[in-house]
Amino acid sequence: MLALLGRGLAGPARAGAAVLGRAEPACSPVLQAARGYAKAVTKKKKDTPSHLDDLPPTLLKKDYAHLPIMNSVDDVVKRVLSLEMASQKEKMKVKTQQLVEKVRRSPNDNGSFEVQVAALTARIRTLEEHLQKHPKDKKNRRFLLMDLDRRRKMLGYLRRVNYSTFENTCKQLDIQYSPPQPYTRRVTKRWLVKKALCIKVFQEKQKLKAAERLKQRREWQARARAAREQQEKQVQKKQVQEEQVQEGTPV
Repeated sequence: MLALLGRGLAGPARAGAAVLGRAEPACSPVLQAARGYAKAVTKKKKDTPSHLDDLPPTLLKKDYAHLPIMNSVDDVVKRVLSLEMASQKEKMKVKTQQLVEKVRRSPNDNGSFEVQVAALTARIRTLEEHLQKHPKDKKNRRFLLMDLDRRRKMLGYLRRVNYSTFENTCKQLDIQYSPPQPYTRRVTKRWLVKKALCIKVFQEKQKLKAAERLKQRREWQARARAAREQQEKQVQKKQVQEEQVQEGTPV
């Protein structure tokens, strides 16, 4: 069948070559038939916007940004050490530093909750972009969920302790905080019976512990009373000896 199809396709090609006066290239009918099939259309992937796009390419890398010698080096060296030729890891360092500078309390602040939230935010946004391109990457999805949970806990602590700092951190880092939903359980007859039994067992256990505590407390009181009486006897005996020494009578 392919041979017949090749012959059918080779006919118009041979006629066109004869009209143009060109020599027909030697080609098998199978290849001629294969050329007639339409090629698979490849979908062009859309470029997802990245949170690293706002970094200027002329900005130096983090390790070389504060070196005084960089003011006197050649332009070619500056270009090599700039973000234009930097990897994503080096760009991440610069982006994290920018986010940290927005929320840090002082120039020496490197471990406060605000700084940790800023570093986690940069990491979370990078993982989100990675998962948009590779949705089946389960390992990085797990890391993303862990970082999200950790950041939610830190923001919840800031919200309880210092609300103004919490608001400023969310505003500077462009974070929308949603508090966790309260835990609710469906009430069933089995759950009610089980809860009543647990409460009854707990109350009986507390009664037994109360009797043991009362017995132990009485033992401690009796021991303390005996020690106090013995101490009083020793004090009285010492006073008697002192009186006899003052009177001059032998002990």
